[in-house]
Amino acid sequence: MESNKIVVKAMCVVSRNGKEVLAGIGRDDVKEEYFGRIIGGKMEFGETAESALRREFKEELNTDLEELFFIKMVENIFTYNGQNGHEVIFVYKGNLSDKALYQKDLIKVEDCGKKFDVKLVSLDDVYSGKLKLYPEIDYKAILNYKV
Repeated sequence: MESNKIVVKAMCVVSRNGKEVLAGIGRDDVKEEYFGRIIGGKMEFGETAESALRREFKEELNTDLEELFFIKMVENIFTYNGQNGHEVIFVYKGNLSDKALYQKDLIKVEDCGKKFDVKLVSLDDVYSGKLKLYPEIDYKAILNYKV
């Protein structure tokens, strides 16, 4: 995490049946909290948000995205493992081209030397407070958004 810098990211809400969202699973050791984070990543200089998102999904999950469209921008100011962070996130909604990924209970990912698990997390768990999902936005509204 880069400190004292605003990081620009593109992330995508991918859902199975409108009740689960694809998320990387992480842990904040300071807060002693497991959490989910929707998939995406940092934009590189000269790269559009959509290109960054497609690149991240290809690198992390080896899939393309379909029916991808921009929903909104979110400013996320947070603390992770005791360090302050600040992000501006282009939030998209889309579907995975590789439909077999929707059937996996757990996907092991390695990106930039970091290993993490990706899985579909229940929105009921998110809205009940059982699991934090970042960024903290209204996922049901995004999933119900019509073009």
